[in-house]
Amino acid sequence: MNQDQKQRIGLFVGSFDPFTIGHDEIVRRALPLFDKLVIGVGDNPRKQHAYSIEERVNAIQRLYSGEKRIEVIPYNDLAVDLAQRVGAHYVVKGVRSVQDFEYERVQADYNRKLGGLETLLIYASPEMTSISSTAYRELVHFHKDASWMLPGGKKRK
Repeated sequence: MNQDQKQRIGLFVGSFDPFTIGHDEIVRRALPLFDKLVIGVGDNPRKQHAYSIEERVNAIQRLYSGEKRIEVIPYNDLAVDLAQRVGAHYVVKGVRSVQDFEYERVQADYNRKLGGLETLLIYASPEMTSISSTAYRELVHFHKDASWMLPGGKKRK
């Protein structure tokens, strides 16, 4: 790609605590739409995370180690600020339910007003609608095997 052509960069953000097969599905479906997809792993100090920012970033980097179009980076500010730093003009969001849609509709408005970003909603496959990081953490808390919710079915502590 020469310098006159603008790279189409997408941004997929979340806390990914942990990164689930639902997140992976969104990444794999979004990737063909972009020259580069940046996965922003949020580190919110006001939130209690089950996994450190380093653990979350490293796990996602390992998952996509063979894919040169994916970059995984931590961030601790607004998605619009991260988008500006990485040159993204699109935010990719996964939607499982009406509640997700309503939340993302408001976020899309903020992203457009604050950073001129377009939001692309990718609807989860029906088999992914019950998958969430929260559900994973809850099952693990009650000593249930939730490894099937993670890419590759890998158990995490």
